[in-house]
Amino acid sequence: MSKFPKLSKKHLGHLVPRRGNKVAPIIASAMLKAAGWRTVGEIPNIPQAVVLALPHTSNIDGVYAIPSLFALDLKISIMGKHTLFKVPVLAQLLRWMGIIPIDRGNKGSVLQASIDKFKTGEPLFLGLSPEGTRQYTKEWKTGFYYLAVGANVPILPVALDYKTKEIRFMSLVYPTGDIAGDLQKIYSQYQGVVPRYPERLSQPLQDVNSVDD
Repeated sequence: MSKFPKLSKKHLGHLVPRRGNKVAPIIASAMLKAAGWRTVGEIPNIPQAVVLALPHTSNIDGVYAIPSLFALDLKISIMGKHTLFKVPVLAQLLRWMGIIPIDRGNKGSVLQASIDKFKTGEPLFLGLSPEGTRQYTKEWKTGFYYLAVGANVPILPVALDYKTKEIRFMSLVYPTGDIAGDLQKIYSQYQGVVPRYPERLSQPLQDVNSVDD
C-alpha cells in the first residue's frame, strides 16, 4: 500500500492546465492499470509551474509517464525544436501534444523565451528533465531553477518509481534564490525512488539515497 494518496482526474483543481479530452483519460487509465502502475500524490490547484520529471534512465519511462498525464487530463508542455513546426499539419499535432517551439540556437534566448511563455499569464506546466540524459551524470543542469526564478513560479517534482510502480507528484518547492538549499529540498524528495536502471541514477540522487546506507 502506497503512503501517498491515489491521484485521479477528479482531484485536479480548476486552475490546473488540462487537455480537455474525454476519451483519452479512459483509455490511458486502462493502460496504466493493465501495466500495474498508478499515479499518486497531489497536484496543487495552481495555473503555472516548472515540472521536473525524474529519474529518467530509460526510453521506457515514457511508456508509463505519458499515459499517466492523459489519464489525469493534465497538460504538461515540453520544449521542441522550432524547425519541427514548419509543416502546418505536424505543427498542429505538436501543439495539441503540448510541445512549445523553441529556437535552441542560443541558450540564453531559450531561457528568456521560456520565461516569456510564463509571463503571458496563461496556464502552463512546463516539463523539464534536469539530468539532461538517460545515462549517469555527475550533476543536474540548473536552467530549470533559473527559469522558475525568472518566471516567479514554483517547482513541482515528479518521480517515476519502479519499485512501487508509481508516478508520484510531490511537494512544491518555491525558489528562494538560495540554489544550493532549494536543490537539496528537491533532492530529498527523491530519497528511496528506484529508477529502471539504478546504475544510471544521477549523482545528486545517488547521494541522497546513500543516506539510507
